[in-house]
Amino acid sequence: MKKNIDFSEFMTAVSQENHAFIVNLHQELLHQGYRIHIKEARSGYVAAYVLHNKTIANYIFRKKGMLIRIYGAHVNEYEAVLDTLPLEMQEAISHAPVCKRLLDPHACNPKCSMGYSFFMKHAYHQKCRNGAFMFLLHPRLSSIYSIACIT
Repeated sequence: MKKNIDFSEFMTAVSQENHAFIVNLHQELLHQGYRIHIKEARSGYVAAYVLHNKTIANYIFRKKGMLIRIYGAHVNEYEAVLDTLPLEMQEAISHAPVCKRLLDPHACNPKCSMGYSFFMKHAYHQKCRNGAFMFLLHPRLSSIYSIACIT
C-alpha cells in the first residue's frame, strides 16, 4: 500500500531555486479550493492539484528537472494570455505533440480526453492535452501564474 505523501516531504525533493515559486502557487491554489494529491512515481513524486475530481495541474520529476503540466480545458477563453507568455514557453507549446484524436477520432485511445485546439500568435494549434502546456521549472518561469487561468 502506498503511503500518502505530505507537502513538506514533497518539498524536500524540490530544488531550492524553485521553492518560493512552488510554495506561492501551492498557497494560491489551496486558497482557490484545490486539493493536492501527492504520490510516489518511478522518477520521483507526482503532485496533482484537483478540484471537483478534475486535475488542473501537476508537478512531475524527470531527468532534465522538474516539470509542471497544466491542463488547459478553457484555453480558448484565454488565447490572448498565450500571446503574452515568454518566447521559451510559447516554443514549448509549439513543439508539443499534436493531438492525434483531434485529427482523426480513431487514431488514439478512445478513452483519451482529447486535446486542445487554440490560436497562439495567429497560428492554429491542435495539441495533446498531456504535453500542450508542460514546462520545465526554473526561477524565470513566473508566467505560470498567467497561464494557470486557462484551466
